[in-house]
Amino acid sequence: MIKHLTGIHETVAYRPDTQICLYNNDEAEDYPPHWHTPFEIIMPTENSYRVLCGQQEYQIRESDILIIAPGTIHQLFAPEHGTRIIFQPALSQIGIRELELLTSRLTPAILITPESFPQIHAQVHRLMLEIRDEYFSEDPYSESAIYARFLEILVSVGRCQAELTRHSFDAKNNKQKEYMDKFLYICNYINEHFTENLTLEQMASLAGFSKYHFTRLFRQYADTSFYKYLNRKRIDYAKSLLLDPDLSVIEVALASGFSSLSAFLRMFKLINHCTPTEYRNMYED
Repeated sequence: MIKHLTGIHETVAYRPDTQICLYNNDEAEDYPPHWHTPFEIIMPTENSYRVLCGQQEYQIRESDILIIAPGTIHQLFAPEHGTRIIFQPALSQIGIRELELLTSRLTPAILITPESFPQIHAQVHRLMLEIRDEYFSEDPYSESAIYARFLEILVSVGRCQAELTRHSFDAKNNKQKEYMDKFLYICNYINEHFTENLTLEQMASLAGFSKYHFTRLFRQYADTSFYKYLNRKRIDYAKSLLLDPDLSVIEVALASGFSSLSAFLRMFKLINHCTPTEYRNMYED
């Protein structure tokens, strides 16, 4: 299944002239730790499948759906017999501002089961089967049809989580929209300025909230803390810089927004479970 692997980086073998790839995979083969830039969605259609994302292990049953966020190091373990859909769509060409916030809520992965998401599981299961059928069809506009269904999956997950957020602090619909707009703006601001010296106090002031209210709301909307969100953006950027052998580790650290090498090393290992040098060596192997 992995056709182009350099160290731990997979260059996905997209269908010609597209940024989508899908396997109706029945190989009884395990796959080593690897990462790639598109999403990966796995849905067993016969038997189960086991996936390791960082330190989290997922046992995916038949018809469960695991959505793995871009850039997540993951490892796959197949049973002796079974079939699963493995779908890899890139969204880099789609400029929708909500995607960044939603992706942060999916990181590193989210498992959709009848128990965890009873409101949307059947819908997502149906959409995955339709994506598979479209991929192997010769119908016109199949790529557009596939993206439409994948975006419908993301919207369903996002709205389901937004509903949980609304109930968790009993915000009315107009207040919910106001908060969502503010946090989309904040996330976009972070995405454009993460290499700068951003602080919690600055972002709270920019959003028009007290530091404590901002902290609570940010966790509700991004499913993580402000500093974890900021540091993950910096580390993701650092990973791309580490692919340049002419840049030293300290140059990468400073260019990514870290004020010291020690802070960079500590955060990099916390997120990736390896040092920057080990990561660079894995890529170059």
